[in-house]
Amino acid sequence: MLDKEIRECCKNLRLSQNLAAAAQIAEGETHQEYLFRLLKSELEYRERSRMTKNIKGAGFCSIKTFDAFRFDEVTLPADTSPEQLRALEFMADNKNIIMYGKTGTGKTMLSTALGVEACKRGYRVKFYRTASLVNQLSEAKSTGKLSDLLKKLNKSELIILDEWGYIPYDRTGAQLLFDFLSEIHEHKSVILNTNLEFSRWVNVLYDEQMTAALVGRLMHNCHLLLFPGENNRMRESSINELYRTMSPNTQSREDD
Repeated sequence: MLDKEIRECCKNLRLSQNLAAAAQIAEGETHQEYLFRLLKSELEYRERSRMTKNIKGAGFCSIKTFDAFRFDEVTLPADTSPEQLRALEFMADNKNIIMYGKTGTGKTMLSTALGVEACKRGYRVKFYRTASLVNQLSEAKSTGKLSDLLKKLNKSELIILDEWGYIPYDRTGAQLLFDFLSEIHEHKSVILNTNLEFSRWVNVLYDEQMTAALVGRLMHNCHLLLFPGENNRMRESSINELYRTMSPNTQSREDD
């Protein structure tokens, strides 16, 4: 009978209309129990709404969960387990994850599942095809809106960069992406998916010093997940070769 009045009170108190609906069905043997169940219903509703908003705002190409993913097809580091990944332990330490493997081996699926889980736990996530983010950064720079875009990016606690190195990037955008990743180093977690060995990243970023510095920062606090492919060459050759050829420049870049 008081439905209209309750809804008006909810509006004035900035409570959801869900509370008004729940008031019609909540039960309790005492006034306190009734109020507790009503407030609990509101908290659960807000949690569901926040989760839905986070997932929608993340920009996933499609929604994936761990249910359809097979961890036995991925080589994990010795200090990392599927359970630790599902629990997002890497985010507590602002660690990065780099997923390396051929196209179609499940990198996007796993990174999306991690991103969706992060959204469910209340984290703000942004998912980008890397070329798209590079283009957005470059366009924002040219239109004077770079600070607005960076402000939006900085609100996220997890950045997922898919398809890293699939195509060469705009030089200005590549520099801006380097600057952004350098700025958030050890402050946010980054998941980066690539089929390109580290020693070939210079073909994407164009500059050896910038490439070596970025690899150094990303790998400094990182879990490297290897998908079926040239795993041994990735682990034992590419990183060592890159640092042998670029180590003098890396140190000078890190000192800047």
